[in-house]
Amino acid sequence: MAGKLTNAAIINAKPAAKPRKLPDERGLFLLISPNGGKWWRFKYRFGGKEKLLSLGTYPDVTLAEARERRDAARKLLTQGTDPGAIRREEQAQAAEDALTFQVVALDWYEKQRPGWTESTAYNIMRRLERELLPPFGNLPIKKVTPKIILEAVRVIEGRGCHETARRTLQCCGQIFRYAVSSDLIESDPTPSLRGALVTVVEKHRASITDPKAVGPLMRALWGYEGSSVTTYALRLAPLTFVRPGELRHAEWSEFDTEAAEWRIPGHKMKMKEQHIVPLSRQALAVLDALRPLTGGGRYLFPSERTGERPMSENTVNAGLRRLGYSKEELTGHGFRSMASTLLNEQGWNRDAIERQLAHAERNGVRAAYNYAEFMPERRRMMQAWADYLDALREGGKVVPIFKATAGE
Repeated sequence: MAGKLTNAAIINAKPAAKPRKLPDERGLFLLISPNGGKWWRFKYRFGGKEKLLSLGTYPDVTLAEARERRDAARKLLTQGTDPGAIRREEQAQAAEDALTFQVVALDWYEKQRPGWTESTAYNIMRRLERELLPPFGNLPIKKVTPKIILEAVRVIEGRGCHETARRTLQCCGQIFRYAVSSDLIESDPTPSLRGALVTVVEKHRASITDPKAVGPLMRALWGYEGSSVTTYALRLAPLTFVRPGELRHAEWSEFDTEAAEWRIPGHKMKMKEQHIVPLSRQALAVLDALRPLTGGGRYLFPSERTGERPMSENTVNAGLRRLGYSKEELTGHGFRSMASTLLNEQGWNRDAIERQLAHAERNGVRAAYNYAEFMPERRRMMQAWADYLDALREGGKVVPIFKATAGE
């Protein structure tokens, strides 16, 4: 039977001051709003109640297509099924499918980013982009199972990167717990993977602490013939013994050469507190030599590709490898262990050393972290340390670098 509506009638239908209906048949009608919008609606009864089902808008949905959708809905009714309920289920499923692991992970990243140092944020984003998003980023987060996660981290283990695998699994758990707290999923699947990764005996970061070996190291650093940026990074690293991430993210605006200080903002520090590095004469000399090369930009050690980013996290380690030091012998982080060990052996105040390393002890017994604590002694210590490294580098007679003063 032909319907009551025609395409011509729909095209010629004009809006009125109030919404108006153009009936077709078998519950189908076109609703025309005062602003001219046209919506297909299907009126039906289910469970003794009158209901409406939206079938789309005209002209995106033609008259013929609207009738097909109506007929499909009527077929469900004859089977005892509410087409409106089916629609809601389909919409819920579509929303669930759109809520992928990547969508949730990036939302978690943006929420957490303000509390991280630049180095931490970079490493986590790199972990996401390299390890987690490629294998299952496009999957709905509810469909990411322990098996899928385990397969991804075992690929990392297969490369021999056991610590990266552990950190990636940890990152994955943080994302799922965020999803649970946001009421997006019911549970975190990662706890079931405890013990699934290979247990690796923790190794201390490679370092050189024998003064007889430190001298040749210093001579090697000062004789490095790679890029200028790497050269000065390798020289500044032992003089300041900051964390590798703090070194590579160093910005010229943080340095006050008149005060001989490098003030690292709290957001870049592991302890989230501003940190002061007293600059020795030797450190200032490195800055003076570097300034003509990179002083016009933001970073002391910019990337070779763009000055808008700092050098790669592997730059210093790559320089050490070029000098012949293996990863089992020395890493960029090893300069911290070297300074800590030798300064303690020389008799400097342990608390001053710990403060200079930015190792804040936060508990109920010790005082809260104070970035300027022990500063007079730290200034003397940093200059004495630089003089000590010079003496080792020059191969002359090395004298103790600590001289106690009255009241210390």
